[in-house]
Amino acid sequence: MVDNRTNETVKTLIANTPSKTATHFQDKVGLPISPYFSAVKLRWLLDNVPEVSGDNVLFGTVDTWLIWNLTRNSGESGVHVTDVTNASRTMLMNLHTLQWDNEMCAFFGVDKKMLPKICSSSEVYGHVANGKMAGKPIAGCLGDQQAALFGQHCFERGEAKCTYGTGCFMLSNTGTDIVLSKHGLLTTVAYKLGEEPAVYALEGAVAIGGEVVRWLRDNLKMISSSSDIEQLSDTVDSTHDLFFVPAFSGLYAPYWDATARGLIIGITAYTNRGHIARAALEAVCFQVCEILQSMDADSGLPCSASEQMVG
Repeated sequence: MVDNRTNETVKTLIANTPSKTATHFQDKVGLPISPYFSAVKLRWLLDNVPEVSGDNVLFGTVDTWLIWNLTRNSGESGVHVTDVTNASRTMLMNLHTLQWDNEMCAFFGVDKKMLPKICSSSEVYGHVANGKMAGKPIAGCLGDQQAALFGQHCFERGEAKCTYGTGCFMLSNTGTDIVLSKHGLLTTVAYKLGEEPAVYALEGAVAIGGEVVRWLRDNLKMISSSSDIEQLSDTVDSTHDLFFVPAFSGLYAPYWDATARGLIIGITAYTNRGHIARAALEAVCFQVCEILQSMDADSGLPCSASEQMVG
């Protein structure tokens, strides 16, 4: 999730890079400096929340918090770990070494002592401490979109999935090759099974997918339920050159512009609710199409329709 409270932090961080660009560290971490990623949020917390300081803080993504709590007894510490897929989205892990990177930690002012141990996606991290599952091993950990790629059996280079929900997230398996995007995509770890080599992926993220339907329903009251969007959009044969850019919290891939804002353009006296509904649905298609085109250009492995999974 983007937290736009960090926009000024992002500007400061970019200004502190030697190249003064958001992509300065992309060769190492696969990501641009953006409000989307954990290290920026952690830097904001260190700067703005007095309680987050010194030796009293441990850092982790949601998987770390879950494993910590599942493996701890009352008054004791849990197991402080993460896996390579979640660590690869923090901007603090080196994609090549799969370890926390000294340069990145120094740049963000993060003490490595607060970071969890990086593990593979498939190994025993610990055991459940309490309840009916006490003693059961916790042996799998994947980031959400990487888990979707894995769950859709996209195990071969060039196989991809696109998950549609609040936003849209397309990942394409690039095998054991680290493909650094020149077209606005992210490079991430797809999964690592035990001692086997890590498998990597290209990712394109759309901030607003199904959320645009919720916005039409709740904010504009154009429909009473989300399922009504299809019937409303079918009342017109096209948008008649009406275009909807749902940049409610900026634009993700391939632009990475947190300052972008939404617009509806091409309104005429002929425009009605049906045109806006159809343009909203087409906006999702246009955004995903841009990511697919970027993915084809970066990977050199065009995805066929049969390889695009919908979850």
